[in-house]
Amino acid sequence: MNKEIIFNKLAKLNKSTFRSSFHLKEKDKKYLKDKGFEEIKNHAFYFVSHRLAQENPLNDGHQTPMKGHPVFIAQHATATCCRNCLFKWHHISKNKELTVSEQNYIVSIIMAWLIKEMK
Repeated sequence: MNKEIIFNKLAKLNKSTFRSSFHLKEKDKKYLKDKGFEEIKNHAFYFVSHRLAQENPLNDGHQTPMKGHPVFIAQHATATCCRNCLFKWHHISKNKELTVSEQNYIVSIIMAWLIKEMK
């Protein structure tokens, strides 16, 4: 994934009062350290493929909890939490199955945000 695109998108999201209000708590940081970035990336792929990738995800707009896993927090911070946010912020069309490329992009921006939060 193009790092410049990810960097620019994170900068744009950071200008949003709502999106920039999300941060990892100490227990989330500890969980991430204990599991490691590779395992968390696997979790992100799982959540994206099972909660967002379908043409019309179950409970769209409400499928991503606001706490409980670092990826969930990152999804809200990066506007990758539901299909409406994906469309508004990332211009990823709704009402169609996400491509592998789109899923990779989503996971890349989630991971970039998590890395930034851990610094």
